[in-house]
Amino acid sequence: MSPPATRTVALAQVWLRQIAVLSLKEIRQLLRDRALFIYTVYIFTANIIIAAGGANNELRDAVLRVHDADQSHASRDLIYRFQQPRFRLAGEVGSAAEALRLLDRGEAQMILEVPSGFAESLRRQQLVHVQALIDTSQANTGYLASSYAARIVARYSEDWVERNIIRAGGDPRQMPAIRNELRVWYNPGLNNTWFNTISELLTMVTVACILLPAAAMIREKERGTLEQLLVSPLTPLQIMLSKLLSMMLVMLCGTTVAVFGIMMPFYGVPFVGSVPLFFALTALYAFTNAGLGLAAATFARNSAQVGLVVLLMVMPIVMLSGTWTPMESMPPWLRALMYLSPLRHYIEIAYGILLRGAGFGILWNSVLPMAAIGVALFALGLVRFRRQFV
Repeated sequence: MSPPATRTVALAQVWLRQIAVLSLKEIRQLLRDRALFIYTVYIFTANIIIAAGGANNELRDAVLRVHDADQSHASRDLIYRFQQPRFRLAGEVGSAAEALRLLDRGEAQMILEVPSGFAESLRRQQLVHVQALIDTSQANTGYLASSYAARIVARYSEDWVERNIIRAGGDPRQMPAIRNELRVWYNPGLNNTWFNTISELLTMVTVACILLPAAAMIREKERGTLEQLLVSPLTPLQIMLSKLLSMMLVMLCGTTVAVFGIMMPFYGVPFVGSVPLFFALTALYAFTNAGLGLAAATFARNSAQVGLVVLLMVMPIVMLSGTWTPMESMPPWLRALMYLSPLRHYIEIAYGILLRGAGFGILWNSVLPMAAIGVALFALGLVRFRRQFV
């Protein structure tokens, strides 16, 4: 090897050794910062457990009151089809006005009104209406209550028609019908815990990727050690890379604990795809958001300010990238804007690998945009750092 090449290799080794030493320093500082260390442990452990047993999107024990003006066997048959766990029959009311008062006071979530002459109309094969009054101040549960009520009434109507056909000597099985055959893929048990834990993990990974590098940078500002680093034989790129790599390692360790220590053994969350691919792309996602965190640190002067800046960044990213709200339900302009969010692409990657077993050949159209956004954000952070301190 020629002397210039040997010198280049030696300089590269020194450059990398300096980054390794700086990264080790960042990890030690995180371990000494008790508040931030405890917070980091919490978001990857206890917070995942809380999310697993937290809010359930299914309808459970909706309080049902009934105004039965018919008091017939047919009306009783319909009423008692509204059973737990979806509905909880809390009794009857004497009038429609009383039912509305209960609904207004929040003592009932749904009122079922059966008109007088209900059974007689059915016997005469006439069209008959029942009315459901539903409290939709909580839109999701109100929508579910109306959907389940419609299905129960539709099934009751089908059963009544079948009984009439049998009385007339016919065979309901010979009547034309359309049956919807459902095949549920990737989450056949419709386990809501899988969705909750994975979504919470993605949210906490996003928070950690932005907050930890920003906190590491702002710590140098507050202690006055950033200027000491700048006058040392270190480049701004080395300083930023050390903070990025160290916090990336911490985040990957937290993700490992969350996935293999909590989600899989306790809640049965599957890991169908490639483990190396998942962690490699998670590291890429950490790099993408770390540039955003380092850029946020250049706009703040202390820990309180960087916390507010990070909160301002994290909330729209998490709420609008599809973690909890489907992208299809958003306006077209917002969907287009959210393609600039790294989380928007990482959601496809994480769910694709964990639940569907997708490989890089399927995920490349999410990986490439995320990598491009990461390079742009890191460049932004580096430019801001140079302008502010160099």
